Amino acid sequence: MMNDDVPSGYSTRLYNDDLAPRKGPGTWKTGNLFNWWMSAWHSLADYTAAVSLLALGLLGWQLAFALCLGVVVIYLISNLAGVAGQKIGVPFPVFARISFGVFGANIPALLRAIVAVAWYGIQTYLASQVILVLAVKTIPSAESLLGPSFLGLSALGWISFLLLWSAQLFVLHRGMESIRRLSDFAGPAIWVAMIALTIWTLHRAEWTIDWSYHVGSVPLGAGDTVIQILAAASLIVALLSGPVLNFSDFTRLASSRRSVIRGNQLGLLVNGIAFCLVSVVITLASVRVYGKAINDPIILISEIDNITVLLLAILAVGISTAGINIILNFVSPAFDFANIAPRHIDFKKGGLITAILSVVILPWNLYSNPVVISVFLGGIGALMGPLFGIMMADYYLIRRGRVTIAHLYTEDPSGKYFYTRGFNKNSVAALIISGIATLAIAFIPAMHALAPFTWPLGTTLGAIVCLAINRLRPNTPDNITETPATALQPTKTQTTL
Repeated sequence: MMNDDVPSGYSTRLYNDDLAPRKGPGTWKTGNLFNWWMSAWHSLADYTAAVSLLALGLLGWQLAFALCLGVVVIYLISNLAGVAGQKIGVPFPVFARISFGVFGANIPALLRAIVAVAWYGIQTYLASQVILVLAVKTIPSAESLLGPSFLGLSALGWISFLLLWSAQLFVLHRGMESIRRLSDFAGPAIWVAMIALTIWTLHRAEWTIDWSYHVGSVPLGAGDTVIQILAAASLIVALLSGPVLNFSDFTRLASSRRSVIRGNQLGLLVNGIAFCLVSVVITLASVRVYGKAINDPIILISEIDNITVLLLAILAVGISTAGINIILNFVSPAFDFANIAPRHIDFKKGGLITAILSVVILPWNLYSNPVVISVFLGGIGALMGPLFGIMMADYYLIRRGRVTIAHLYTEDPSGKYFYTRGFNKNSVAALIISGIATLAIAFIPAMHALAPFTWPLGTTLGAIVCLAINRLRPNTPDNITETPATALQPTKTQTTL
């Protein structure tokens, strides 16, 4: 919440209680972060995206390997972002002030918010379809509400969407601790649904799957196979590039560096790989049942004729998807919008803005239009790589992890992160240069072959350009004298960790 008692030297244009540095030791342990990753991975959209990569022409086992390779990369980059977030103890938009300036941080924050709001609406819609299936299966008369639509959604669709939309808003209103508790429940709950769906689909497939299944008349050659495996791994990394970018929103609450790394090990290397393998198994089993790979789990769930299994699967998927949506797509824009005007917008108001915008964009129409998804979300998403590369290069290689917390909240021109009128022109220039390159890769037909590699190329280019510009015109002359955040002593005017 917002607070008029602003520490001396802090600006009300940059500070409120929700954007404040962590006070005292963190409360999130290894288990909480493990459950966070379980919730983060197991979404309907992630499942669809993962198994849709069969379209690249890979064999079933090759896709499984590619997905696991992508998980390993996500683990490595999550450690970079997560450990930094735990050390500094501030939410993502405040962390971005280090490299972009106290006001320039709104650039990466709003870019991340745009992607998150769109996906929040889409994920809410997808989860509401599970509720719709439950209503039709258990209340036959509900089918009459599937008739004429309003703004592209039937009456039952609107009821299901607004029901889930309200439930998610209620959780957000209760704050980050409620989100942690939901994550602790939602993570294990989705495994209940996944296991039930796996057993049911395998049973219908007579417990037989073909690991050599592939899309296309002939398998890929050796060279093309390697390229497509790397492409699939890259696309999976890009899928979670947004949540990884704002990972500090959560790891700032972690109790130690070790808890972050251990949580990532269990949540990614163990749970993430298991999820990928189970997703491929379900998909390959669906080939035997339907004669083709089914990449929409709602179709599989709707086919369940055992009411007990159906209820179990639908409730688990519905609850867990709501939890996933809040974790990945609600928290980030709530902080990001609060960062625009901390004096007037706190975390809860930022969340309300997110929720309202998620309805205004009519996400079901957005989701059904591949062109909009590709151009709008694909274009903004292509900038997640450059942002990550710039922020990590700035933090680890330019500043060597040394940050003065109090200066993140001051608009005094002498502040270390005020730069030029609150903007770090070096980072902004690096984002423009690397961003143009990644957008060109994403949208110029002649560069189509490189499109799956937008995230790694963007990250690498963003980091290199950031380092080059800062070498040509250093704007942190006192960088070497900055004090590590963990060594600073808290005072009234400077909260440090």
